[in-house]
Amino acid sequence: MKPDFNKNVAVVGCGYWGKNLVRNFAELGVLRVVCDANYEALAKFKEQYGVEGVSDFGKVLDMPDVQAVVIATPASTHASLVMQALAAGKDVFVEKPLALTLEDALLIQTAARKSGCILMVGHLLEYHPALVKLRSLVAEGAIGKLQYIYSNRLSFGKVRTEENVLWSFAPHDICTILGFVGTLPTSVQAVGTNSLGEVEDFCTINLEFKQNIKAHIFVSWFHPFKEHRLVVVGDSGTAVFDDVSIDAKLAVYEQCLEWDHHIPLLKQKAKTIIPFEIAEPLKLECQHFLNCIETRQTPLTSIQNGIDVLTVLQAAQLSLDSKMESHRKIVDLKESLLVSS
Repeated sequence: MKPDFNKNVAVVGCGYWGKNLVRNFAELGVLRVVCDANYEALAKFKEQYGVEGVSDFGKVLDMPDVQAVVIATPASTHASLVMQALAAGKDVFVEKPLALTLEDALLIQTAARKSGCILMVGHLLEYHPALVKLRSLVAEGAIGKLQYIYSNRLSFGKVRTEENVLWSFAPHDICTILGFVGTLPTSVQAVGTNSLGEVEDFCTINLEFKQNIKAHIFVSWFHPFKEHRLVVVGDSGTAVFDDVSIDAKLAVYEQCLEWDHHIPLLKQKAKTIIPFEIAEPLKLECQHFLNCIETRQTPLTSIQNGIDVLTVLQAAQLSLDSKMESHRKIVDLKESLLVSS
């Protein structure tokens, strides 16, 4: 028997990002209740959307007509809230990261399997129409054999104190890069600085994969201008997704190597702006979650997706903490964590 989708979703955490989830699930007609410690926020959403507002997460879990819980609280609370929701038999959408340790993520995976509940991780970029189009272009061979990927996620503005820029910004880019390569990296190296406080506000992560594919990620919230750019380099072309651009968000550059008296010359042949569907990525992500609840299919950004991203994040954090000059092997990291758990 399919669940009743008439106001059956609870959004927990209605702050900086959570308010966008509240809006989207309300517009999709499935918002039943909002939960937050901020009473002013609760009053605002109760009036705006005509839904119930509570400050006690336990009350949400006790609501029999709440089919699913959407968690957009601080990352440090994710693991505990997800485990409680699964134990209550609720389907779960949790914003990235799934947890702060691989051990907690594996416990969540076991709990989700036992409960039979849907568990989806909020990796928003995977639902962006431009990225979906870019993936299809790469799969079709539009840029030839994959060589290198780099991603810049930079801004000037909100400074976090509860998590560093690696955990706040990089999950998006790690998820995207893993999607292109299809495997975990063989090694990870990260360096960062804490210019403004106790946590890193600037970080670069270098990733190496099999088949000699490499990638790097640059993240910062202490940068003079905003940049969200993904560059995917192949042996016959380069694809660029520039989320800040107004008129050229997705483009492909054809390129070739020519020789002039034994001197190699890299020539750019053409630039093609690629059209794609215009739609709000978050709305598409929320709709996908509802579809998974109804069909019981595994979400695109499943718990395994979240675990893979967390594996790379934890390796990068260990590299930051140890100030390692050599690369940390992902396989060794996973084995040590699994043994200790």
